[in-house]
Amino acid sequence: METVKQGTTLFTAICVLIGTLVVIQLWLVAAALDALLGGQSGVLVPAAIASVALLAINGGLLLYIIRFDERVRRLGGPNG
Repeated sequence: METVKQGTTLFTAICVLIGTLVVIQLWLVAAALDALLGGQSGVLVPAAIASVALLAINGGLLLYIIRFDERVRRLGGPNG
């Protein structure tokens, strides 16, 4: 029973982290667009690199959640 509670807590924490990283990524895109429209092209490459890094982190976290869910279902989680 404790592992199910721990799994739920871990799942929730990762989802909150993913949501936070998505908001940061959206802010980064908005800042890059503002810089582009302002004629400051020197910001675009670092912003693109940071955005790709955030995308990779989010992808890895989502993959971890999917594998975690499959593992819980295979081991007979709360509903299976």
